[in-house]
Amino acid sequence: MSSVPSGSGSGGSGSDRSGGGGAGGGGGLRVVVVGATGNVGTSVVRALSEDPAVGSVLGLARRIPGWSPPRTEWAAVDIGSEAAEGQLVRGFRGADAVIHLAWLFQPTRAPAVTWRTNVLGGLRVFEAVEKAGVPALVYASSVGAYSPGPKDRAVDESWPTHGWPEAAYCREKSYLERALDGFERRHPGIRVVRMRPGFLFKREAATQQRRLFAGPLLPRRIARPELLPVVPNLPGLRFQVLHTDDAADAYRLAVTTPGARGAYNLAAEPPVDARVLARMFGARVVRLPLWPVRTSLAAAWWLRMVPASPQLFDAVLRLPLMDVGRARDELGWQPRYTAEEALTAFVEGLREGAGMATAPLASRVPGGRAGELTTGVGGRP
Repeated sequence: MSSVPSGSGSGGSGSDRSGGGGAGGGGGLRVVVVGATGNVGTSVVRALSEDPAVGSVLGLARRIPGWSPPRTEWAAVDIGSEAAEGQLVRGFRGADAVIHLAWLFQPTRAPAVTWRTNVLGGLRVFEAVEKAGVPALVYASSVGAYSPGPKDRAVDESWPTHGWPEAAYCREKSYLERALDGFERRHPGIRVVRMRPGFLFKREAATQQRRLFAGPLLPRRIARPELLPVVPNLPGLRFQVLHTDDAADAYRLAVTTPGARGAYNLAAEPPVDARVLARMFGARVVRLPLWPVRTSLAAAWWLRMVPASPQLFDAVLRLPLMDVGRARDELGWQPRYTAEEALTAFVEGLREGAGMATAPLASRVPGGRAGELTTGVGGRP
């Protein structure tokens, strides 16, 4: 494992430092990105490296990538390990901001494993921010942290964040929201930002997302529009998406805007439902009851044909629509891509087997789809 380079500048308690952050020792902001090689991390690192206000980026991930954007260095850290805290503190010293993105979606059949990385690892990151004296923490929360809510109107950031308790992803996101509540009370001098995006898509992440949610049995050709003549109109199936690069721009703005603090909803228009999907694929809408689809998904889950649990599907049907006015008004954020364009990029990437030179976004894992099957389809990372 690579050692984490120590940052320039002094440490000290976060409560003794200004909430706005200042220029790092290299003539610009020094930003550390935890979980820098996945869907969101690669876009965030690229956005930061292209911003003249950012002097340097340190990307932390379990595995060093074969990708080197400007002004970026890498170090290997596994935040799920008890040994990670000291490494994180060393890497965070002298940073103007830490962006915490690291998240383990699989194995869904072993929730203790994801809890160890997502929750315990997240707490390690928060504690290291305080110990290293970092003045700003930007955390990747999610629409999945929200309690069930309306589909016919948009809610703002005050909507409760108790998640959907049956889905591990939502439980873990909700738990860290509560942890951050306490963190902010204990450390009022640290500027804390919580990003709550909808579902994030880009071309380069399509193969990874197929592995995480659909599994090895989904053929690549299914992404061809002519093979989807109908789209089911299911009760509650209305959700929000965003191109990952647009989410990354919001993270960049959260770092470079000294007054940014609190939660920000992120999503593109329009909300996605059966009509939007039918328009994309040139298909027709067929209204279906929920139970046969839910039963089929549950059967596929128990037969280890898919890695995404039916409980996650249940959560999607209950997520509220989000109002993004706060991000627009306070950060000056505006998505460049519509929801349909974000989904189109994903579908094209799925059809092409797209990826990037990072371990999470690799277009092919060792052993190919047969290798994916050996994980138990959601049984092991």
